[in-house]
Amino acid sequence: MRFAVLVFPGANCDHDAYHALRHVLGAEAFYVWHREESLAGYDAVIIPGGFSYGDYLRSGAIARFAPVMEAVRKMAADGAPVLGICNGFQILVEAGLLPGALISNADLRFVSRMVRLKPEHTDSIFTASLDTERSYAMPVAHRGGNFFASPEQLAELADHGQIAFRYVDDRGRQTATANPNGSLENIAGVFNRQRNVLGLMPHPERAVEALVGSADGLALLKSMAGIA
Repeated sequence: MRFAVLVFPGANCDHDAYHALRHVLGAEAFYVWHREESLAGYDAVIIPGGFSYGDYLRSGAIARFAPVMEAVRKMAADGAPVLGICNGFQILVEAGLLPGALISNADLRFVSRMVRLKPEHTDSIFTASLDTERSYAMPVAHRGGNFFASPEQLAELADHGQIAFRYVDDRGRQTATANPNGSLENIAGVFNRQRNVLGLMPHPERAVEALVGSADGLALLKSMAGIA
C-alpha cells in the first residue's frame, strides 16, 4: 500500500507520520505538497497534525481549499482510506468529509498529555486489528479538539456506527477526567458513513515506539496498512 502524507504550510506532524509508516512499519510513504492536484498512484492518505496555514480564521478552514483536497475528496468517494489526525481531523470536518465540529477545548487551554481511547468497532479498515475490550494510550496536543454535534447528529452517528473512539480512563471508563477537551460523550474520533474516512484527535503516529511512552498507535496504523 502506498501512502500519501500531505504537507501543508504550518504542518508539524508530517515527519512523524512518515517516520511511523516508512521506518517503523516499513510501508511505502511519500510526502505530497498541498499544491498538488492529483493523488494518482496512492492507495491511502494521511492528513497530519500541526497548524495548517497558521490556523488562521479557524483550524482547518483555509486548508480545506488547498488544491490537493479535491483529490482527497475523490479518493474518499472512491472508498480509499483517508486518515486525519488532530489538525487533519479539523481539516476533514471543515471540508465536509466528516460530521460535527471541533471547537475550542472546554478550558480554553492547549492540552498536551497522554490519554487513553477505546475503539467502538472493529469492522473498519482502521480498527480491524484493535480490541474493543481494551484501551490504547496515545498523546494529544491541541487547543481545538472539543468535538461538538447536535443531538440529532449524535443520534445519527450512533445509529450508523460512526463513533470510532471514545476517551476512557485506565479502567476503560468514560469519565470527565479522562476527557482532555470536553468533547461530547467523550468522543475522540469519528468515521464517515462508509467508514473509509477517519478523524481523531489523539496521535497514533506519535505512539509507535515504546521509547516515547507508548507503541499503541501501531495497531491502528498496521490495520490501515493491511499488516496483521
